[in-house]
Amino acid sequence: MGFRCGIVGLPNVGKSTLFNALTETQAAQAANYPFCTIEPNVGQVGVPDPRLDKLAAIAGSAKIIPTQLSFVDIAGLVRGASKGEGLGNQFLGNIREVDAIIHVLRCFENDDIQHVDNKIDPIADAETVETELLLSDLESLEKRVPAAQKKATQGDKEAKIAASVLGQALDLLREGKPARLTKPKDEDEERVFNQAQLITAKPVLYVCNVEEEAASEGNAFSARVFEKAAAEGASAVIVSAAIESELTGMEMDDRLVFLEEMGLQEAGLARIIRAGYELLELLTFFTVGPKEARAWTVHKGAKAPEAAGTIHSDMQRGFIRAETIAFDDFVSLNGEAAAKEAGKLRQEGKEYVIHDGDVLHFKFNV
Repeated sequence: MGFRCGIVGLPNVGKSTLFNALTETQAAQAANYPFCTIEPNVGQVGVPDPRLDKLAAIAGSAKIIPTQLSFVDIAGLVRGASKGEGLGNQFLGNIREVDAIIHVLRCFENDDIQHVDNKIDPIADAETVETELLLSDLESLEKRVPAAQKKATQGDKEAKIAASVLGQALDLLREGKPARLTKPKDEDEERVFNQAQLITAKPVLYVCNVEEEAASEGNAFSARVFEKAAAEGASAVIVSAAIESELTGMEMDDRLVFLEEMGLQEAGLARIIRAGYELLELLTFFTVGPKEARAWTVHKGAKAPEAAGTIHSDMQRGFIRAETIAFDDFVSLNGEAAAKEAGKLRQEGKEYVIHDGDVLHFKFNV
């Protein structure tokens, strides 16, 4: 399945530097001027998961293939983007195509790096971006909802659904609240709401970009962002893009030593991924064999055929059953054979809901 996170924020907050560090590339030109990122750069990142290494060691897998995330570095936004200012139209178009928004906020002072408003205030920065996203959605729904309401009075069933759920979203936007607070009452409303592709319906993770010295505990700026996130029921993480840049290209042993010296247990990528998984309600399952050990991602609540479909559509179409071993059982019993002998290998059907860490083997026929 796709997992596509758009990195957004005002110009010069560290978006491209963070993107380069996360993807360990120099695909995005990190320069000290607005709009240095014009076309959205996309980087594929393997998700670090120590469970995969354990499974591969037990099974003697020749290859280890982690699940992948996509990070999209999107052009910096300025006031008036909803009216096409700066690169506004392009920014809004690119952000509609992602699954979640990673909102980078500048939480550090540095006189050598220009701020578009000549002041460091991450809350004001966040509100600038959020206002433009709200205005864009508001303009869209103020045209669509009246049209749906008119059709609804003529007996159009689909229009009645749209008038109800999009009308609720419009009310929230008029109150200055994001569309993601909309609560569709059934599957039809959920479908219509998702089809509307509202920008403020996307889940948001605030990333506080701090100076190196504050990478462990944060600072006064990041503390304000965490308060804002808590008030919104959102998530936030602390990252130093400067540290992540220094980690790029280091050998693993050197990375661990460097992180320890900085008072960090893990790199920023791991924190962002973990927060992203929680944000999008994702979980990981595994397939293991002598050729490869591989991690796959599905949404929480996914059933066995859907999980099979992430591997190949034929497996979902011809699904028969799933042979399932919990990760802890696979590891504690040292592999599939012993797990089967101990009665820990289960035969599950189409209604089985995937659990995080499941080791699966699918039976199918097409």
